[in-house]
Amino acid sequence: MIRVAIVDDQPLVRAGIRMTLEPEPDLTVVGEGADGDGAVDLVAREQPDVLLLDVQMPGRDGLDAAREILSGPSPTKILMLTTFDLDEYVYSALRAGASGFLLKDMPGEDIATAVRQAARGAEALLAPALTRRLVERFTTALPRTTDAVRLDKLTAREI
Repeated sequence: MIRVAIVDDQPLVRAGIRMTLEPEPDLTVVGEGADGDGAVDLVAREQPDVLLLDVQMPGRDGLDAAREILSGPSPTKILMLTTFDLDEYVYSALRAGASGFLLKDMPGEDIATAVRQAARGAEALLAPALTRRLVERFTTALPRTTDAVRLDKLTAREI
C-alpha cells in the first residue's frame, strides 16, 4: 500500500485529489495539510511514501517546505502541484529534489500513476505539457551543428 499525503491551501483541491486517489486499491491517503509548515509536520508525523505538495500557499510555500523535508532523513517522495506551469517553479522544485512536477488540471488517473511512479523511485516526472515545453526550450537553446561543421573537426585520416 502506498501512503499518500496531500498539502494544498485550497480545501476543494485537497478533497478532489483525495476523491481521485481513495478508490485506488494500492493507494491510501494518510493525511492533509494547508501550508508549508503543515507539510513538514505531516511528513514527520505520518511518514507518507509520497507527498503531493502545492507550490504556492500563504505563509511558508511548498518549495521551501520541500527543501526542508528533502534535506532530512525522510524517505518521502515529493510531487509538486500547481496551477501555474512557470518554468522557474519547475526548476526550483527539481533542484530541491522533488520527484516530479504536476499540474492540478491533470486527469486524476495521471496523478495516481505519477504517485505510483514516484513511490517506485522513478526519475523526475513532469506533466506532459511541461515536458514538451521544457524540451523545446532546451533544444532551441542548443547550438545548431551541421554535418559540414562536424566534418571540419575530423582529421584527414578520420574522414
